[in-house]
Amino acid sequence: MNHLFKASIIVALTSVAALPAVAQTYPSKLIRFIVPFSPGGRIGSRRGGCIWGGDGARPSGLWQGILQRIAIAMVALTSFFALPVVAQTYPSKLIRFIVPFPPGGRTGSRRGGRIWGGDGVRPSGLWQGILHRIAIAMVALTSFFVLPVVAQTYPSKLIRFIVPFPPGGGTDIIGRLIAQKLTAALGQQVIVDNRAGAAGRTGTEYVARAAPDGYTLLMGTTTVIITPAALFPKLSYDPLKDLSPISPIASGSYVLVVHPSVPARSVKELIALAKTRPGKLNFASSGPGDTNHLSGELFQIEAGISMTHVPYKGAAPGTLSVIMGETDLMFSNIVPAIPPVKAGQLRPLGITTLKRSPLLPQVPTIAESGLPGFEVQTLYAVMAPAGIPDDIVKRLNHAIAESVQSPDIKQRIEADGSQIVLGSPEDLRKTMVREIAKWSLVIKRAGIKAPY
Repeated sequence: MNHLFKASIIVALTSVAALPAVAQTYPSKLIRFIVPFSPGGRIGSRRGGCIWGGDGARPSGLWQGILQRIAIAMVALTSFFALPVVAQTYPSKLIRFIVPFPPGGRTGSRRGGRIWGGDGVRPSGLWQGILHRIAIAMVALTSFFVLPVVAQTYPSKLIRFIVPFPPGGGTDIIGRLIAQKLTAALGQQVIVDNRAGAAGRTGTEYVARAAPDGYTLLMGTTTVIITPAALFPKLSYDPLKDLSPISPIASGSYVLVVHPSVPARSVKELIALAKTRPGKLNFASSGPGDTNHLSGELFQIEAGISMTHVPYKGAAPGTLSVIMGETDLMFSNIVPAIPPVKAGQLRPLGITTLKRSPLLPQVPTIAESGLPGFEVQTLYAVMAPAGIPDDIVKRLNHAIAESVQSPDIKQRIEADGSQIVLGSPEDLRKTMVREIAKWSLVIKRAGIKAPY
């Protein structure tokens, strides 16, 4: 039992020494342990063959008093060394361990082969009381030191939601709807901050360089978190290293449209026509390196054909060029293509995603029309600076998943020709890795250079 008692005290003291490391490493200098008695002395008298008292009886409440004082001393010492003002590294010099009794002494009597009391009988409930008090002291001390370290409940202040495009666009509108839902879900204001520039890369870089604390988020799209990594060798940020995936939101698709004069009413017929006219058919895009340009390049690679790329300064001029017959075809955003399709000014041949679009349900996918596995999507996702704590990522992912399923956001996303996509941060990262690898290969094979 004597060894058990010593072990318990050692465990308690070890816990005390370790706990202050939560704030600063303790101790950093010599410790004095004061023994308030002369060397060689004992407690009580040896009369009666014991060292409790003259009559050999254990003084009432002795152990309780000892343990109480040890607990008080432990709390006081630990609190002192755990204060934030302690900055020195522990230990940096000699430590003194003060024993408040004479060398070689014991507590209790050896009579009867025991060291409990003069009659050799263990006081009832002694060890239970000792261990109970040690446990209480350790729990109290641990709580004292751990609680101040626990981060404040997230979020505790305003959250900035960066949309890297000008106000009024589709991405901005979706971002604002999500910000409203997150405000209600998280109990803190989420504001949209439009930071346009360099086709969205300016705002994206801003988020990549922000503190990873969950208070700066990014409304990401394919054009800022996927294709730039494949297109720009000296991109100022790495989407996979500098950004943390939070949650996918939606996936948008394109529609392959041709001018009515083109003698092809299906994807198979278009491929057959292009093979008979190598380099004669031309396709429009909104600019070099944009997704509809890359779609045309991927189409050529997988179909084994050759066409001529005609870049325009924006999607609208490109679509108009096909309507006017200046170019033969284009991979267009679905929404702006619908009016001219209904008016007979454009002929739709295929949807670029693996699922048909609810806006053009009669139009088959390209994958089911002659090019199995062909897929081009516009990804919408929420990102954050790399290094954001996992618990914050999980909470944001859950809140965003609930937000995008609300009727108003779902309706708005589907009205843009996109479909809701739910998934974990790991799912989003896998998608990013796969898409970056795919477009890197396309860009390399097509010999596409960064436009600026």
